[in-house]
Amino acid sequence: MTLRDQQLDRYARHIVLRDIGGAGQTKLLSSHVLLIGAGGIGCPAIQYLAAAGVGTITVVDDDVVSLSNLQRQILYSEGDIGTAKVDAAGAAVARLNPDVTFFGRKQRIDRSTTADMIAGVDVVIDGCDNFATRLIVNDLCLSAKVPLVSAAIGQFHGQIGTFTGWLPDAPCYRCFVGDAHDPDDCDDCATQGVLGAMCGLMGSFAAMEAMRALAGFGEAQKGKLHLFDGLTPSMRTIRLPKDPACSSCGKSAS
Repeated sequence: MTLRDQQLDRYARHIVLRDIGGAGQTKLLSSHVLLIGAGGIGCPAIQYLAAAGVGTITVVDDDVVSLSNLQRQILYSEGDIGTAKVDAAGAAVARLNPDVTFFGRKQRIDRSTTADMIAGVDVVIDGCDNFATRLIVNDLCLSAKVPLVSAAIGQFHGQIGTFTGWLPDAPCYRCFVGDAHDPDDCDDCATQGVLGAMCGLMGSFAAMEAMRALAGFGEAQKGKLHLFDGLTPSMRTIRLPKDPACSSCGKSAS
């Protein structure tokens, strides 16, 4: 792919970065990112991926925009209330960058979801709100050997990690959380609350980690979990070991 003059101008601030350059920007333009959820994490991630020129963005979400979303889901406005989030997100991406092809899938991921969901995808960002979905997405990514950027938020805190559990020395998401989770185990922001700006931080962080995986800049993030405390504020990074007994990527996994 040869960058057009208009693209050279649009993405100039990426191209002058030594660790991205023209080759890295070309990779972004030819890449496909799948986002699970168009909520607090998905909204800023979609914006930055589109602005960065990621060539194809697919978003899976079965919800519609509500007034209570607007405190943190900055892709939407009051005029979008009642509209499917994937439709509102698609319209926003079209306004942001005509280089980007957008696909919206208004559906919920469950045990019937097949590997077709991530066919041709280069990176998956998971910003959904329950463990059951996250573990299904983890297993789909493992099977397809697609990097999974998993981000989560709650109140004033956030966490993010990139999982490549098919590698012999890298954990998957199930290595981190285990099996003992029911669909309702995640905290509900409707009852627990969440700082809107925290969604912006974690969603932008997720977009950066997806671009890192695509363009290859900086250090590989396998086995690292980043924890952000908005009250302090501070961030720390912990190492996650691969679980030999993991039912998804361990030695006994089928």
